[in-house]
Amino acid sequence: MTDGLSDSDPIILRPPSVGNVTRIISSTSTRSKPPVCFDRQELNIILNVYGRRVAAGEWRDYALDMEKDRAVFSIFRRSSEMPIYRVEKNPKLARKQGAFCVISASGQILKRGTDLRRVLSIFDKHLRLVET
Repeated sequence: MTDGLSDSDPIILRPPSVGNVTRIISSTSTRSKPPVCFDRQELNIILNVYGRRVAAGEWRDYALDMEKDRAVFSIFRRSSEMPIYRVEKNPKLARKQGAFCVISASGQILKRGTDLRRVLSIFDKHLRLVET
């Protein structure tokens, strides 16, 4: 016995109805905001600094976290430890203090600003002249 549907007919799912009222679920109301992410250029800048420090043997691992309100690039000396630095992007602070900041393991903000290269300059080693 057939129910009037062929294999090529589409299956249409309708929302459940309660009495005479049909519930309509809006697709925009069920969607949450996408998480904050580093864009390709920002990630390239961060990974360049990270790569130099890995080559120097100072850092060994990293983690990326994308949350609703911020993106975090965590830097580890060893993967089994707490991160020694966190590079955070918080768009809510972009007009006030700057969207980017570097935070130490103790939670102290080491540098903050709107320009990621300038914020990451805290990791650049400066050569000092030593007189003997």
